[in-house]
This record gives sequence, C-alpha cells and structure tokens, in this order.
Amino acid sequence: MAKYRMVRTNFWKNPVIAEEMNPEDKLFYLYLLTNPYTTQTGIYRITKREIAFDLGYSPEVIESLMKRFIEEFKLIRYNAETRELAIKYWGEDNLHKGGKPIMDCIFSELKRVKDLSLIKYVSGAVPKQEIRSLYESFCDENHHTYQNSEYGDFSGTSAHRDTMSGQKKKEKEKQKQQQKAFNLNIENNPYIGTQSHSEKTNDVKEIVEFWDNNGFGILNENGKQQLLSWLDDSSFLQPKEVILKALKIACANNKRKLNYVVGILKNWENECLLTVEEIDNQLENQKGGTWRQSAQQLPGGRDIPRGFELDLTAGEE
Repeated sequence: MAKYRMVRTNFWKNPVIAEEMNPEDKLFYLYLLTNPYTTQTGIYRITKREIAFDLGYSPEVIESLMKRFIEEFKLIRYNAETRELAIKYWGEDNLHKGGKPIMDCIFSELKRVKDLSLIKYVSGAVPKQEIRSLYESFCDENHHTYQNSEYGDFSGTSAHRDTMSGQKKKEKEKQKQQQKAFNLNIENNPYIGTQSHSEKTNDVKEIVEFWDNNGFGILNENGKQQLLSWLDDSSFLQPKEVILKALKIACANNKRKLNYVVGILKNWENECLLTVEEIDNQLENQKGGTWRQSAQQLPGGRDIPRGFELDLTAGEE
C-alpha cells in the first residue's frame, strides 16, 4: 500500500521559500516533506546517504544543504547519532485533524523516537491542542537533549548527550504517564489490556500455525518472534486479525517473507488503518478507483454499422 503526502499550494507563497531559497533548496525541502520515510509526526529516521541516493546529489552537497536548513533557514533538526530528522513546521500543514485513529498513529510513532528533544521541537508548531498535548506528554523538562557534534547545540540551552542508559526504570514510569496523558480508551480497544493469558496464547498459536502451514518457514523461529512482537508493540486495535490479514496477502502475492509482511504492517500503521474493516475499506476503495479510472480512459468511438464490408482496393484504378 502506497503512502501519500500532500504539499499545500501555499508552499510556494512562503517568503523564505520564494525569496531566499535557490532551486536546490526548494527541491531538498520538498523531498524532506514528501519522501517515503516521512511519518505522521514529522520526525523520522533517514540517513544522508539515502537522501543523496534519492536526489542524485553527492554526499558533500547533501551535507551543505543539511547545514543550510539547520543553521540558516532553521527549518529542521538532525540527530547524527540516531539518524532522526525533525521538520519544525510539519504540524502547521499536517496536524489539523484529531480523532482516535490519528491519535493512535501519532502515539505509536512518538514512542519510537529516540531523541525526545525533537518531539519538543516539532510540538511548538502543532495547531491542534489535543495533538500538541500528546507531543508534550513525551517531553520531560528534566530530560537532557542530545548535542549534535556536527552542528552544535540545537536546544538553545546547555545540553548534554543523552545516553539513555541506566534509565530503564524512569523510562517505564514515563511511558505509564504518557499512556495516561494520552487517555487511551481501553473499552474501545478489543485487545489492549483486556485479553486473558489464554486468549493471548491462542492468538500466538493461530499466527504460528498459519506461518508454519503456509510456507513461511517452520524452522524460522527468529522470524516468528519478530512477527509476534506486533501483537504487543503496535497501534492496531485488532493485532491478531491484522497480522493474519497481512500473512494472507503475502501468500496471495507469493511473497512468503518476513520483510514483506512487516512492510505491509508498517504501511497500514503509517496510514492509521488500525482494524481489518478499515483495511478492507481502503483496499476496496483502491480497487474501485482503479476500475473507474481505467473505464474513463477507454477510447470513445462509434459502432461499425451492420453489413459494412471493408474494400481494401477502394480508390485504386
């Protein structure tokens, strides 16, 4: 499933973009806003090598553009250690609507961010209070932000390297507070917090049996464990059913590989499709859209009259 990002037309009316950016700057910024690594939060992991490959620029050019956008335009931040990039004004164009599916998706993605100072950086431009509060729940005033050795201190204050080590207990407690701040509605979630041990065991058994019986590799225990981690570590509201759905699609396409299945799951999560019903509706809409488009592209014309005979010698002496 493809992931789409929309850039508003007022992008070109921004004075900084219109008057201060050269053509390379504009292309680079459009890439940062629309590349396939983007997330719903405006914070995503990407390497300079990947940017250089996609844009066809040398690493030196990408290095120069990154520095220009960080120090001069002040539109992004980049953590060279975690390879995480944050877009300052992402929220202005992409985070106007809330609702549980969107909030679930944002919450799931923010949990994966390693440099928490990037969350605070993006949160300032989020217009919707509900979403901004979710960002802020991940920001700890006592948290020491990461100091990028390449581009200096981005926090504007005295910052220290965030080692993240020796803080496991604090992180667990923080995650509990974030969950509470997020106000996740357990009653509307048929899986999280409501499953008994036996129910969860049955889910694991059902997924493993499908994996073993459909050619994904009976002896591939590592692959099974990675797939089963999606039962607990995902934002899906029906994790077992969604995982089985992805496995069935992989079988239908003869792609019985863990990476293929995980790719499907990541796409659904990025698109905030959190139930089988939402996934089916999206697939049906795509199927219907493809049919209508192809039908509209059929050439017009008139039927050949009954009894018409083609004379290839007509007009010749």
